[in-house]
Amino acid sequence: MHVLIFGAAGMIGRKLTHRLVSDGRLGTRQITKLTLHDVVQPEAPANAAMPVDSVASDFAAAGSAARLVVARPDVIFCLASIVSGEAEENFDKGYSINLDGTRFLLDAIRAIGDGYKPRLVFSSSIAVFGAPFPDKISDEFFNTPLTSYGTQKAICELLIADYTRKGFLDGVGIRLPTICVRPGKPNKAASGFFSNIIREPLSGHDAVLPVSEDVMHWHASPRSAVEFLLRAADIDGATLGPRRNLSMPGLSATVGEQIAALTKVAGPKVAARIRREPDPAINSIVSGWPRTFEARRAQALGFKAAEKTFEDIVRIHIDDELGGKFVA
Repeated sequence: MHVLIFGAAGMIGRKLTHRLVSDGRLGTRQITKLTLHDVVQPEAPANAAMPVDSVASDFAAAGSAARLVVARPDVIFCLASIVSGEAEENFDKGYSINLDGTRFLLDAIRAIGDGYKPRLVFSSSIAVFGAPFPDKISDEFFNTPLTSYGTQKAICELLIADYTRKGFLDGVGIRLPTICVRPGKPNKAASGFFSNIIREPLSGHDAVLPVSEDVMHWHASPRSAVEFLLRAADIDGATLGPRRNLSMPGLSATVGEQIAALTKVAGPKVAARIRREPDPAINSIVSGWPRTFEARRAQALGFKAAEKTFEDIVRIHIDDELGGKFVA
């Protein structure tokens, strides 16, 4: 089978690539070709047993997706997007990449026709929901996003459901929790501080906390995100019916509970590297985000998180990104 990943140079894209290369298969099917795409050329794993093509182009440019889809990949992962804070700051760029690029991809698939119907896995977000919220957001809660990023993801969810209904593709949208702890450098995601206050102190650096410690949010580790994507690629579409978008499992924690977990795992000296600097703009965005989910439908369909507590999330980061060590 041929697997195509858009957004392959991003954090989750890189981890997904390495997992697919390591496994050599997706479910029970052997991977015979892997194509990686991003705005910068993704790094092709040196140890791949299958051919790997690496392509750089602008996902939002007309014809960019079509040039890769013409090879009729069996599974397509659509991870390409810009993050929440940047989508809010740059309205045109957010809609160009997060919406127009996805629409170009869907139409490129549809244009092939001739019975071509790939599995398309779309990385959506819990930002499709907006306040006011119930204590726990169920699978029946409606989408009322309060950010441009959430609106763009919600529109794409509707498109994927409709293109699937029309038989143009076999789509699955997974609403990822905020992924924590994200490796690398801080980015423009409004949610970035959730990772920053764990990642930076563990590396010996100070981190800025722009919101109060009673802010609660829904999290999953990068390890869980990859598992969700793999499950979405392999699930029987008939079990989903017309409701093609799913809220993923995760765990809910306040910022204070995050800091307590960091303190328990790494010690008070590490946690002391967090500086409190309130930022009204970030607090305004985060206050409209969901805090906890039931995710019963996804769990019943076999989607499972790799962690049970936030301490597990901290330990996963230390093991996967820091070689099991941190700066005490």
